[in-house]
Amino acid sequence: MRKVAVVVAAAALIALVVIGLSQAGSQGGKPEKGSAPTGAAAQAALRGSPPKLASLHDQAGDLLAGGKTAFDQRRAGLRGHPVVVNGWASWCAPCRGEFPFLQKVGVRYGRQVAFMGLDVTDNAGDAKRFLGQFPVPYPSYADPRGTTMQSLAATAGLPNTVFYDAHGRRTFVHQGGYTSEAALAADVKRYALGT
Repeated sequence: MRKVAVVVAAAALIALVVIGLSQAGSQGGKPEKGSAPTGAAAQAALRGSPPKLASLHDQAGDLLAGGKTAFDQRRAGLRGHPVVVNGWASWCAPCRGEFPFLQKVGVRYGRQVAFMGLDVTDNAGDAKRFLGQFPVPYPSYADPRGTTMQSLAATAGLPNTVFYDAHGRRTFVHQGGYTSEAALAADVKRYALGT
């Protein structure tokens, strides 16, 4: 009898651990599919964007090469528009958890704000697969050594989200993952749009 009770208790403990891990994974480790606008809905919402922002939308979900030089040139070319840069990697659980928020907020404010990603210290194949599963309405630049992100945020760890005003001045760095769409939207309004 005692052995049966121990086996049942062990099975119950294992079940609790599995349930806990699956819930933790859905909250912070894996974005939920269907939580963001579809490609067609995103395109429709972003139609009529200013040309510099439309050029970002044309590269939605792309992983671009060119390193720090290409990234810096692109960001400088966006002067006149606020910019939000999100540093992420496919292996980073908090990054994956916040991606649905970036998908939605990127569409909601994409006609006013330039969104860009930096794929930091990641495997290009994994990053492309991830962007294929959970596309954002803007491109990401590959940052295999993390030097571009360090030059922007001067902080260690991922994710980072760096905000710039329309004059190109850095206004805020959010270290860590966003835990809600509302928190990200509030920071976009405050630190990018100045409202």
